[in-house]
Amino acid sequence: MPQTVRGVIARAKGAPVTVENIVIPDPGPGEAVVDIAACGVCHTDLHYREGGINDEFPFLLGHEAAGVVESVGEGVTDVAPGDFVVLNWRAVCGQCRACLRGRPWYCFNTHNATQKMTLEDGTELSPALGIGAFADKTLVAAGQCTKVDPSASPAAVGLLGCGVMAGLGAAINTGNVQRGDSVAVIGCGGVGSAAIAGARLANAGTIIAIDVDDRKLEWARGMGATHTINATEGDVVEAVQALTGGFGADVVIDAVGRPETWKQAFYARDLAGTVVLVGVPTPDMHLEIPLLDVFGRGGSLKSSWYGDCLPSRDFPMLVDLYLQGRLDLDAFVTETIGIDDVEAAFTKMHEGGVLRSVVEL
Repeated sequence: MPQTVRGVIARAKGAPVTVENIVIPDPGPGEAVVDIAACGVCHTDLHYREGGINDEFPFLLGHEAAGVVESVGEGVTDVAPGDFVVLNWRAVCGQCRACLRGRPWYCFNTHNATQKMTLEDGTELSPALGIGAFADKTLVAAGQCTKVDPSASPAAVGLLGCGVMAGLGAAINTGNVQRGDSVAVIGCGGVGSAAIAGARLANAGTIIAIDVDDRKLEWARGMGATHTINATEGDVVEAVQALTGGFGADVVIDAVGRPETWKQAFYARDLAGTVVLVGVPTPDMHLEIPLLDVFGRGGSLKSSWYGDCLPSRDFPMLVDLYLQGRLDLDAFVTETIGIDDVEAAFTKMHEGGVLRSVVEL
């Protein structure tokens, strides 16, 4: 039977979120109901509240989550009730041109649950990134559930569902950081700090953290940065070059996503180096750069979608590294909060005082 649970709702652009009763249907074919244990407060949720994604209000927010499968629909075989899972927003289809070419991490036809969750009056909800996990329970496509070791902390490993995976993957998957490489990361919030952690996992040599906030630079050192640059104190490109023998970094990751930071990344890399854009620009942003510079510097200019991850491959591996003490996911959890505290968490995010607030349910 359908269940009534609590969920965090954004009803209108810019309006404070509210906690309301929502109705979760029984899972249909290919679907699963997940009892949520923890969900991180990601900047993407704020984008939804501000109308920066689309205007399909009301939204059920939350997407960076871990929990336990409660029930599954017809035809579901990869997960079963009782499985501890991390949710992902790119459930691969297996049939699109990317999947058929053996590149499922680029899947162009990812899918979500077919049925809709609703408010008690029947109003259909738009779940954030097809998940909607600021709720006691949520309905997702079964392919959005990735089974991992149940001994892991839900508050920590749930962050792999979005921001931490985006940063780790930008370094390891998209940037292909190799042992001994020099890496610079511009923007050291949750995603940028995860990119630094990814560079350390890949055994990079020099890892340079760049931000305008000394608190974030200190966090970055804890994640593995060997050097820090406060961008307000001088020319970022010159500072990176000074730390890399005058040449620039092998890989530069822009975790901010603004034209000025991307240009810094472009010119702060070595010849034939790699630029990775993982920060998300807004539609009004434009970039102007001499085409001759693009040709003359060589290398690769890449965008990283969700860290180019394949959840079924990457999540269990990263959780194992976490349990071995080789990846400190706990360090990303600044605070744990209740479901009624999401609006206050958005304020803290604006102030830059947290890497991640995590809702525990």
